[in-house]
Amino acid sequence: MKAIICTKYGPPEVLELREVDKPVPKDNEVLIKIHATTVTAGDVADRSGKVSASSWLPTRMMFGFTKPRRKIPGSDLAGVIEAVGKDVTLFKAGDQVFGAAGWGSGAYAEYKCVGQDARLALKPDNMNYEESAAVAFGAGTALHFIRKANIDPEQKVLIYGASGSVGSYAVQIAKYYGAEVTGVCSTANLELVQSLGADNVIDYTAEDFTKNGVTYDVIFDAVYKTFYSACKNSLAQAGVYATVGMSMVLMMQMLWTKMASSRRIISGVASIKAEDILLLKELAQEGHLKSVIDKTYPLEQIAEAHAYVEAGHKVGNVVITI
Repeated sequence: MKAIICTKYGPPEVLELREVDKPVPKDNEVLIKIHATTVTAGDVADRSGKVSASSWLPTRMMFGFTKPRRKIPGSDLAGVIEAVGKDVTLFKAGDQVFGAAGWGSGAYAEYKCVGQDARLALKPDNMNYEESAAVAFGAGTALHFIRKANIDPEQKVLIYGASGSVGSYAVQIAKYYGAEVTGVCSTANLELVQSLGADNVIDYTAEDFTKNGVTYDVIFDAVYKTFYSACKNSLAQAGVYATVGMSMVLMMQMLWTKMASSRRIISGVASIKAEDILLLKELAQEGHLKSVIDKTYPLEQIAEAHAYVEAGHKVGNVVITI
């Protein structure tokens, strides 16, 4: 089968298209013929090897010190189950599915084996493969942080980076939970963010939300571009600042804020479970969730796709078709 191989950290050109052996499912696994996957910011970081100094050790322990531990990258997938192991009861051959293989876990390939109890669900009927492939990482991450923030109906929630992969889903999920949502994005994406359900939009090129005097119950930085120190005066007294990033400074601020303030800081890597994928499937099926697709590339153009995402200007999701 065709697969993208990454044997060293570096620029997008380290990704190579090769022929490798087609996997065979174990007794409790399903074999998925992949139709679509994505290029996320996490995939780019895993390929480039660029991480902050404070997260270098845990990241390298997980993904490899001098080169990627897993040779076939790719985290999200959508496709058709081609075969099942003898102990599989949740799925059958022919099922259309989507889910998360995990960071750097082999989705950049024509086929992938995953356990039947993995983060996998039947594809929403109202989404195609490209749209459903984008859900697991982006919407799963958004769901993780919004749940951690314990959003209540009518709370005021600000999403920074509202037109990105995580942010575009965060707007929709926060609205689903009944929040009053303000999305922060660039001028070109104001209408898009409004179409996703945002009650208010702020063009960050024209207005600094930290200086407009408005306070929010939750500020969620979906692109790791803000700082708690700059945002804290825009938080309500018992407000929550959440960010997809992590640093030593942020960890110290988390501890200090917990001891000295009624505010909270939430950060780190999202934990996405199998039941989360099932919930996201239901939300999509009911029309509460849609995927924003910026660009689509064939597997052969994976390097170009990584370069585009790494440039930092994508809107929503970048999808790879296989």
